[in-house]
Amino acid sequence: MDDTRLKLMEAIARKRKVTAQYNGQTLTLAPHLLFERRGDLFISALNLNKSWRSDEDPRLGHFKLGGLASIELIDEEFDPLPGFEAAAPHEEDTPLLAV
Repeated sequence: MDDTRLKLMEAIARKRKVTAQYNGQTLTLAPHLLFERRGDLFISALNLNKSWRSDEDPRLGHFKLGGLASIELIDEEFDPLPGFEAAAPHEEDTPLLAV
């Protein structure tokens, strides 16, 4: 198992935030779900750097593990989004681990 996957699995299991490089940006993520789609691994995570409009509820984004780099666990817990259900985003996806 690679280091990225192990760190993200630990973050999900312990409800810990992570920092990661994604598309040239440093993100702080609250990973909620690890899932597989067509042989690739993804996480559903709340991007804590994103600015939400006041009338918009925060929602999970989906990030391909192959696109994430420099994953670091932060010693800071997060609360899962209210109403979060540990279901994969699409019917053909396979959920692997959730908060």
